[in-house]
Amino acid sequence: MYGYGVENSSSGVAETAETQVTGVGAGDAGVSAGARDAGVDVPHAAGESAAEAPARKPARRRNRRGEGAKLREEIVDAATAILDEEGDERLVTLRSVARRIGIAAPSIYPHFPDQPSIMMAVVRREFEALAGQLREARDREVDPRERLVAICLAYLEVARAHPGRYRTMFGGLWMPDLDTGSITAEELMSLGNEPLEVLVVALEACVEAGQATSDDLFADAVALWMGLHGLAHQRSVTRAFPWPDDIELRIIGALAHLTGTGDGTGSAAPQPVTPQPVTPESAGPQPVTPESAGP
Repeated sequence: MYGYGVENSSSGVAETAETQVTGVGAGDAGVSAGARDAGVDVPHAAGESAAEAPARKPARRRNRRGEGAKLREEIVDAATAILDEEGDERLVTLRSVARRIGIAAPSIYPHFPDQPSIMMAVVRREFEALAGQLREARDREVDPRERLVAICLAYLEVARAHPGRYRTMFGGLWMPDLDTGSITAEELMSLGNEPLEVLVVALEACVEAGQATSDDLFADAVALWMGLHGLAHQRSVTRAFPWPDDIELRIIGALAHLTGTGDGTGSAAPQPVTPQPVTPESAGPQPVTPESAGP
């Protein structure tokens, strides 16, 4: 759903990510895979960050034949853990991931060709988890309007609880050049389809119940998502701003075109305006006359 090219069209970003990946591969080339697998403590490269050189775990036992999928999940788990701890996707490298799970970096290549492909797996899993959390929030309510509000509030909570993951889900320095990298535009465009579908279906239920006046479900669901995304982002970078207590409900009510019920979850239906007669008192300043000017 989300076109990452909007936030990552700069060739400099792509070059940064590509250079990072190339550097990681080159850095590990001189390290003996056998030494790492044997649990030998190989000193990390000069200038390597603390995130890339955590306390090494004991040598990891090889997976039995047919357990390659287990290692793949461990790689994604390790990348997610580093992202949570550091809040910076640039510190999620093949080297840091390999050290986290106690394997040699070359052992990652059969599962992921480069760092962006690892990040893509992390992001895809996070979008799937987001869709599941939105459905759980929806299913705790019965009323269509309350279901939509619960979905939106759950979305904002995910963004608040996992800021590093959330930011990475919507682009970042991990994005490679789509023309030469391991990730395709089609893969990126498929991200977010499940959460968006949850929003569209919930908004449709509100319209059918007479609780919303949307006449374009897809466009209004996208607008609602963008409103929530903007609020989540701005809250994370402008924490001292005096946000209105009901800012979430205002955004949801306005962008979902909810009809009002007086419970604060929707905009009140517009009322006809009755023209008021104009009197001298309400007409504003009056012209100065000889009688009113005084002596």
